[in-house]
Amino acid sequence: MNNTQDALTMICEACNLTCQRFGTHRNGLRRFRCPNCKKTYTEAHARVLDSMYISQDKAVLALQLLLEGNSIRSTERITGTDRNTLIRLLVLAGDRCETLMVSKIQNLTVHDVEVDEIWGFVQKKEGHKSAADGEEVGDAYCFVGIERSTKLVLAYHLGKRTAKATDTFIGKLAYATAWSRYQLTSDGFKPYIGAVKMLLRDRVDFAQLIKVYGTPRDGEQRYSPAEVVDSVPVEIMGRPVRDRICTSYVERQNLSIRMGMRRMTRLTNGFSKKWENLQAAYSLWFAYYNFCRVHSTLRVTPAMESGITDHIWTIGELIARHE
Repeated sequence: MNNTQDALTMICEACNLTCQRFGTHRNGLRRFRCPNCKKTYTEAHARVLDSMYISQDKAVLALQLLLEGNSIRSTERITGTDRNTLIRLLVLAGDRCETLMVSKIQNLTVHDVEVDEIWGFVQKKEGHKSAADGEEVGDAYCFVGIERSTKLVLAYHLGKRTAKATDTFIGKLAYATAWSRYQLTSDGFKPYIGAVKMLLRDRVDFAQLIKVYGTPRDGEQRYSPAEVVDSVPVEIMGRPVRDRICTSYVERQNLSIRMGMRRMTRLTNGFSKKWENLQAAYSLWFAYYNFCRVHSTLRVTPAMESGITDHIWTIGELIARHE
């Protein structure tokens, strides 16, 4: 261990002499060198980002920019941090946020849950895939479950729009929620029915809101969804309250995702090139949304409204280890 007498001096462990200032490390920490043995030391610090050299202040700034809709390259220009370092930082922060979400959001009592999927893609769209492309190329759907009253994101899962991915997502939702009964609403995606009946049959009143679309107008077929002309509520299981059959809140969360994540903005070249990076970006976003971002209606964070935390977290707290 290095012995520091005060903020400006350091004692050499071998010679027991006061070290002299010797510049600054590339991570912003001050360095010292012994005038006798020439051994160098770095001021005492905690490694909050494992072996990464980037300082915590710069890391927090970079993540804040990414969470406010900046791309990797624009964040590189603003912070002066290499884009490869930023991607490593994103993956590290995403892994920690995923672990945090699992540890903090479990066995919660909820009343009204909405689920939906948001479309994205990795490298190329599904229609452009070749036989050589693997499963982690093409369309990537993120399943999202949100509690209507607290706005808390309970569970999410990145995968294909398949029955298998739906089962995995509903399993995560079952882990996040307690055994007390609640109402669940989804869109008309059919695999939800089998997954809910298998994994949530004893705790939910389940309904689907099936949308009826009109014919797209000229010039809108490629980039704009067809107009919704009707929404038909369908009771699937239990006794769902008809007035609460709604997916508006989770669909508004989808808009927040596209506004806050550059890689999810339509018609840009900021889309994800690796599945791992998209997964990390989602994990970071949902943890930030739950623990750090004050909801304008609630005036607190969703985690505070749910009783999980008692204060607004900083991004530094978010990416710190939570053993």
